Amino acid sequence: MAVNGYFQLVNIQGGFGVKCVPPKDGGDAIQINELMEYLGKRGITGDAAMIKKAVGADTVQTVMLGPGICPPEQESYKLEISEDSMTATVRFYPPSETGQRMNMEEFIKDLQYKKIVYGVNQELLKKHFRKGEYCKDLVVAEGKPPRHGTDAQIQYFFNTDTHAVPTLKADGSVDFFNLNTINHCKKGDLLAQIIPEDPGEYGRNVAGAQIKPRNVKRATLRFGKNVLQSEDRLTITSQVDGCVSLVDDQVFVSDLYEVENVDNSTGNIEFEGSVQVNGNVCSGFSVIAQGNVIVQGVVEGAYIRADGDIVITRGMNGMSKGRLEAGGNIIAKFLENSTANAAGYVSAESILHSKVMAGSEITVTGRRGFVTGGHVCAGHKISAKNLGASLGASTLVEVGVNPGLKAEYQALQEELLEIQKVIKKTQPILTNYAEKKAKGIQFTPEQVKYIRSLIVLTDNKRKELQEKSKKWNELQAAFEGQNDACVEVTGEAFPGTVIVIKDVSMSLRSSYQHCRFKRIGGDVKMIGL
Repeated sequence: MAVNGYFQLVNIQGGFGVKCVPPKDGGDAIQINELMEYLGKRGITGDAAMIKKAVGADTVQTVMLGPGICPPEQESYKLEISEDSMTATVRFYPPSETGQRMNMEEFIKDLQYKKIVYGVNQELLKKHFRKGEYCKDLVVAEGKPPRHGTDAQIQYFFNTDTHAVPTLKADGSVDFFNLNTINHCKKGDLLAQIIPEDPGEYGRNVAGAQIKPRNVKRATLRFGKNVLQSEDRLTITSQVDGCVSLVDDQVFVSDLYEVENVDNSTGNIEFEGSVQVNGNVCSGFSVIAQGNVIVQGVVEGAYIRADGDIVITRGMNGMSKGRLEAGGNIIAKFLENSTANAAGYVSAESILHSKVMAGSEITVTGRRGFVTGGHVCAGHKISAKNLGASLGASTLVEVGVNPGLKAEYQALQEELLEIQKVIKKTQPILTNYAEKKAKGIQFTPEQVKYIRSLIVLTDNKRKELQEKSKKWNELQAAFEGQNDACVEVTGEAFPGTVIVIKDVSMSLRSSYQHCRFKRIGGDVKMIGL
């Protein structure tokens, strides 16, 4: 076992000195600074060069320090407490040849006087006072760190993933009848439960002070109508048969409003839950729902808005005036002469002469799988079998910028320009006022009131400029982060198609097949699938 080197005051012929004992079996050597500090605190001086030589020797060496009898120095120690008060470390120094050893009870009382009362290592101290371990760091007390707990969690018993996509049939067509995009529930179904937080346990430092674990977050179940909460507030269940959804961390259960057709017999429909139309939505009518909208037939030149998903089994011919707006996804057999905007993804078998915007992806698959004419834009990816047409229909395909964020970005940019115009207009007036005031020119009360209003207006506009500039920079950073945006073509991309990735465009002059378009460097490049 390794033994550190140590020093001791001893009697020698003609006076007293310091004995330097070298380390054994890989122990640490005597620290010259430590020895000199020990002697200095006791008013003892010696030849530093001789002492340094003795400390570095491989055998026991004694250096003369002075005449007379060796001072009766008791066993002593040096105490260090860590910054976080979690450990107390001691280095013991042996008594002089004429001094006495300290006993364990005396040492522990000394620790208590110095407020070291918790986590004292009794076994280690017993060993030291039995054998003596000097000039060695001994952790004589250790605190107990706190056990940090965990935040409460909410477990949902329904599908909260809003990116479920339709499956392909064996013949290549899309199965719009079994989308599984709606979470049906029965009365009494368990919808969600809280896994309670674990507060953790307090710790203690060597002074006995409590150390609080970090704060944990509690959870609260948020829900709308048709939901029953248990007495302990840890679970919620459905009170009705319907469909369940999670919107902004709030559970909603809505009854499904079902009609055959949306036409003169129903008028426009606005419903807090989900709407299912078993037939068609006729031109000129609107369907607005806080849940999902499902149309089993065709949508003509109508307006449909849903906070959730919009599913149109047989497709939509918008007649250049039909519009879809979804807080979730849009799934349709086809979109023709329509405008569609989804916060999530858009999936269809064909898109013809339409303006289609999606926050994440646009997928056009199936036997036809073409995007011809119009403008399609997605935040991340567009996948299609064919892009454009052999007759050269003007088709614009854009990825890399979330359409919603892009619109917000452009609107914010216009607002910033207007604010800057106001500041630029008021600044010369205020400067002129300040110059006249400095010359001692007097102003009428009406002029003073006007100038004060300009100062308030300018200050407010500058604050507004700072806030909106920060938001503008955040949006710009979000655009720059879309580096993996791409357009995939499993069939053919025809000449005349324009592909835009972020702020770089490429107009196809020839046909491309089975390829992917990505932004590489400052250009749009074509790579094979």
